[in-house]
Amino acid sequence: MRIAIVRMIPEFSMDVYTNGIISGFRAVRPDWEILDLKPQPIDRKSRSLLLRIKKYYERFWRFPQQVTQHKADIFHIIDPSEAHITYWLKNQNKNVVVTCHDLVNFYYKDNLKNSVELPFISRAMWLYAIKGMKKADSIVAVSSMTAKDTNQILDIESARISVIPNAVDQIFQPLLKEQAKSFRQQRDITSDLCLLNVGSNHPRKNITNILKAINILKQNKLSFHFLKVGADFSEEQKAYIQAQGLESYISYLGKPDKQGLLEIYNAADILIAPSLHEGFGITLLEAMACGIPVISSKVSAMPEVVGDAGILVEPTDSQAIADAVCRLYNNPDYYEELVKKGLVRAKLFTWEETAEQIAQIYEKLVINN
Repeated sequence: MRIAIVRMIPEFSMDVYTNGIISGFRAVRPDWEILDLKPQPIDRKSRSLLLRIKKYYERFWRFPQQVTQHKADIFHIIDPSEAHITYWLKNQNKNVVVTCHDLVNFYYKDNLKNSVELPFISRAMWLYAIKGMKKADSIVAVSSMTAKDTNQILDIESARISVIPNAVDQIFQPLLKEQAKSFRQQRDITSDLCLLNVGSNHPRKNITNILKAINILKQNKLSFHFLKVGADFSEEQKAYIQAQGLESYISYLGKPDKQGLLEIYNAADILIAPSLHEGFGITLLEAMACGIPVISSKVSAMPEVVGDAGILVEPTDSQAIADAVCRLYNNPDYYEELVKKGLVRAKLFTWEETAEQIAQIYEKLVINN
């Protein structure tokens, strides 16, 4: 079988997903031919009007046209923001699968406001793109929560939606304690407890409430240090950190590569990720696979990922977040119980299993069409 994987303009989390399923296909269907189709990379941070026009031309005209020139049994669009390519492919009666990771912009209509120059145009184009999923033969939803949203918001019948979870890269695993100790020593972290958050800084990531919980821990005189990886704090959050005297309790570590992220997970004691909304939450799996407990939310898709292997709290309750940290700190037996449960649970989510389930969708489509 010949499969065309249709990527989006390079974006870290989507590249993790795409690389994961491709590696999975090569393991479970080694005789398949995989076409890895990529648009030309565009600098997303540039404010150049010419470059923004070029980006829209690339996304909505040149790349879709290029995709349709290829021959394949299945075209798999790996993100709903590129589902406009479905219109082009279905005009040629191609078999199309789209992965839907989330529909967060329906919940947070201002989600694009701080990330693009012309949010009203970007939102209109996003709506046009995701509605392309209605034309697809099959939708892969990464969680039951995302499947429900896809069904209810876009009115796509459940029969065309399959829940197939994300997975965790095998690189994420526990390292020797000496390596974690060395990482802390290099950064002069001498606190009893090392807390971590990994990801972007969209409002739904709930960083402000995490910082409020951090301030509660400081007032309780807990010995801790908080590491932020991914997007930096906003100016408003930096002002809060300064106003509360939290500078010495917090370090921003930028955007490390995969090996660096592995070392950071292992250097931490607890991942704090009580998002308000997630389509899945791969960082939760990565942390559990590295042997550190997670504190996450009891809402959205997070319970599907964490199960009983972490602590789930009301995300807007900063005191509950702080209490969860203290519970893990004060109860070593409970801490170790969650470490063991997390390691076991993370092993359930492999790219080979994800690829196998997707492969079965492809095979049914080819047979039926």
